[in-house]
Amino acid sequence: MRPFLRKTHLMTRLFFTHHSFSNSTLIIPQASRSFQIPLFNIPHGVFRPNPSSGIRWFSSKSRVEAMQNLEAISYLSQREAAEVDEILMGSLGFSIDQLMELAGLSVATSVAEVFKASEYKRVLVICGPGNNGGDGLVAARHLFHFGYKPSICYPKKTAKPLYAGLVTQLESLAVPFLTVEDLPLDLSKDFDIIIDAIFGFSFHGAPRPPFDDLIQRLSSLNVYKEADQRSPAIVSVDIPSGWHVEEGDISDSSFKPDMLVSLTAPKLCAKKFNGPHHFLGGRFVPPSIVNKYNLHLPPYPGTAMCVRIGKPPQVDIAALRENYISPEFLEETVDADPMRQFLKWFDDAVAANLREPNAMSLSTATSDGKPSSRMVLLKGVDEDGFVWYTNYESQKAHNLAENPRASLLFFWEGLNRQVRVEGPVQKVSEEESEQYFHSRPRGSQLGAIVSPQSSVVPGRHFLIDKYKELEDRFSNGSLIPKPKHWGGYRLKPELFEFWQGQPSRLHDRLQYSPCDIDGKKAWKVERLAP
Repeated sequence: MRPFLRKTHLMTRLFFTHHSFSNSTLIIPQASRSFQIPLFNIPHGVFRPNPSSGIRWFSSKSRVEAMQNLEAISYLSQREAAEVDEILMGSLGFSIDQLMELAGLSVATSVAEVFKASEYKRVLVICGPGNNGGDGLVAARHLFHFGYKPSICYPKKTAKPLYAGLVTQLESLAVPFLTVEDLPLDLSKDFDIIIDAIFGFSFHGAPRPPFDDLIQRLSSLNVYKEADQRSPAIVSVDIPSGWHVEEGDISDSSFKPDMLVSLTAPKLCAKKFNGPHHFLGGRFVPPSIVNKYNLHLPPYPGTAMCVRIGKPPQVDIAALRENYISPEFLEETVDADPMRQFLKWFDDAVAANLREPNAMSLSTATSDGKPSSRMVLLKGVDEDGFVWYTNYESQKAHNLAENPRASLLFFWEGLNRQVRVEGPVQKVSEEESEQYFHSRPRGSQLGAIVSPQSSVVPGRHFLIDKYKELEDRFSNGSLIPKPKHWGGYRLKPELFEFWQGQPSRLHDRLQYSPCDIDGKKAWKVERLAP
């Protein structure tokens, strides 16, 4: 038996039943390839598909509340932005190269969050002579290591050691430096992304040559967008170059970037930004500055260096697609034993540092064929099958009591792989359940006792109060007894399907099914059409 570890969670589950609701709209944004609901106060509502613009959450009150929360984000004036930089590099001890490194990394991660290197590989970074240009140079270095192919246009190089060092780092990676004369007249043909790192918040006045011409060429790309033709995605660092830091595009230059990456906090001109992607980067603002300027900034998720802010883009679900690029998965290279093949792929998922590689979708059905699915965690696998643990009074347990067959689905997105397993299910021994229960963190043991899984409860407070009560009862460290209604199940495989994503939807699908060879049980491998 191969053991697996599980994180401790008290998870919130909201169950929606069929009711009528008032109409309204709150767009669910696209972040990379996944959907995320902004963390605003959203009242009761219902998901309803919208063929023209993707998924929306319908509730008129929620739309108003969401926009009010967006307005609550702090915006800095030019003077405040300069003061914050002075404090960071003064009493707080940051150096300019530290801030530049963090800013450039934030820009690169923001770009990678939206524009995947598989589709937007060719990047032109246009760098100005100041700190904004330095941010662009750093971003280019990180994008190179993220798998993009950056080129640099840096017309006014400075001899300062910091900038010279950044240039040397890029030259050591063989990143090409292009003069303004080297650039094609039509930037849309040679580049998928253009990063505008020309002017930052300290710039004022009218752009001078050659930057005035470069900004005009960026503006001219709007013609392609208006004609629904493919053109490079334009990403501006901190402010769109040529814009007034506080009032926006007062010169009516028609420069409209697709993405704005605000640094530290958005500048006032960001309120005039109407592009689909607004990110905040520069995860280094200490509490003293937050308190001094009464800043309201969104939290950064996990270890991310960027966070999406502003009005989320509308999503055309029908247009969402990924062209998978993977090694071929051929009959002659697979293991004859599907369990050994599964363990090879599982080890690959662990080695790739994928999040919860043991997560699997468990599908069950009632005796009359009504199906249901949910995510659970694999806790053991051996020649006898796949093991998970749950409450024996839950919905899935009732399904399995009526119809003791199930299907498991593992999806490892980072490797473009899926594994589907089908077979009969039976409970594991009480001894095995007992042993696993007491291997869990004490918090998870208490949670298993507290939760009447799949039952309707009056609110989260009900679970928290019961949890605290049990926590006090077992605070002396005594053994927590396993509930009688809690234990494991084992699915004994009767069919495996291994799926490997491939270009143009010509995916590899190899199915293992049992057969007899000379009176001995074996597995037959067949290719299924994608």
